[in-house]
Amino acid sequence: MTKAEKKELKKDLKEALKQDRGGSRTSIVEIILAILLPPLAVFLHDGIGTSFWINIILTLLFFLPGVIHALLVVTDSI
Repeated sequence: MTKAEKKELKKDLKEALKQDRGGSRTSIVEIILAILLPPLAVFLHDGIGTSFWINIILTLLFFLPGVIHALLVVTDSI
C-alpha cells in the first residue's frame, strides 16, 4: 500500500466517522440540559466553538433564545 493510498484511506475513514456521528440520536439528557443549562448542552455536544460562544451571548442577553439555539444545536438542526 502506497503512502497516497494510506492517506486516501485515512481521509475516507474520517469522513465515514463524521457521517456516523452526525446520524447519532440525541439523548434525553442533552435535551433536558438544553432547556435547563443551554451553554453546557452546546459545549457537551460540539465543544468550545462558534456555536458555544453564540449560545453564551444569547443566554446572557435573554434566556429563551439561548434555549432555542441550544435545542437546535443538540438536535443537529443547525
